[in-house]
Amino acid sequence: MNIQRPSSKQPIPTQAKNVFKGTIFDVYQWEQDLFNGEKTIFEKLKRPDTVNIIPITPNGEIIISEQEQPGTEPFIGCLGGRLDDGEEPLKAVKRELLEETGMEANEYILWDATQLVDKIDWAIYTFIAKGAHKVKEQEIEAGEKIKLKHVSFDEFIQMAAQDNFRDAEVALKIFRTMNNPAGFQEMKQLFSM
Repeated sequence: MNIQRPSSKQPIPTQAKNVFKGTIFDVYQWEQDLFNGEKTIFEKLKRPDTVNIIPITPNGEIIISEQEQPGTEPFIGCLGGRLDDGEEPLKAVKRELLEETGMEANEYILWDATQLVDKIDWAIYTFIAKGAHKVKEQEIEAGEKIKLKHVSFDEFIQMAAQDNFRDAEVALKIFRTMNNPAGFQEMKQLFSM
């Protein structure tokens, strides 16, 4: 599967300087010409790309996670995580699904790829993993508590509207699609077995 990385709406210019290198975030700054002829300093963050996974079991249940991580409020959302350096999105999806659920899937469908925030160079890939089935035990990282929850399509839609649903890009895609009745039926079919 050849997956194109979505473009940023405000790319980091080639003359930008990396002024801070963090564990997750790097900060880039550059001199920017303004419309009135003046110049100012612009900046942008860069971070590793991430994947979201929406597993669907052979009997049509959608799996979401109830999670806790140190320093955050508990939340619900998709499974997934960061791509390792040089890792392709599909490989990351398979790795994260296996680690966080102990599952593999029969089919992986790229549902969305976006850069949601203009001021962060960060691609988010959302995959649907159809036919997800258990092959081993979960291998959860020390900084995560993950409980799997099996829900119906309608319950998934309701959960995406909750304040503690963490994956805003997924919720946004769902609710934009709901404005188009034909698109909503296509999405419902995509999320079925």
